[in-house]
Amino acid sequence: MAVDPKSSDFQQFVQEDPGGPVVMLNLLRFKEGGRASYEAYSKAVVPFLEKVGGQLIYAGDGSTALVAEPGQAWDAVLVVRYPSRAAFLQMVQDPEYLRVSKLRTAALQEAVLQATVPWGRPPKS
Repeated sequence: MAVDPKSSDFQQFVQEDPGGPVVMLNLLRFKEGGRASYEAYSKAVVPFLEKVGGQLIYAGDGSTALVAEPGQAWDAVLVVRYPSRAAFLQMVQDPEYLRVSKLRTAALQEAVLQATVPWGRPPKS
């Protein structure tokens, strides 16, 4: 199950950049006992977010899934805004961030990390 982006994922992320800010949807499913590691990651990532102008918009636990197949509910949801896709890439390529990101990887069984494009602004082809 996917947890971390691959090189090809980053290439597509850059190619489809419509410009401007990007809001990233994070859907998280923790390994057994992984929440503590993710909480440590959450605290450690703050300086990296601030450095690139990122902002946590929302973080919360998953609750009742009204429309989902069995097993599709998520443990946690985060929404993070970055000033640009380049700012996000700058953060995730920082060698110090890469050390911290090991906490995230260790915490997760599965994840979705999806860039969003505001309605009314078509993605670049």
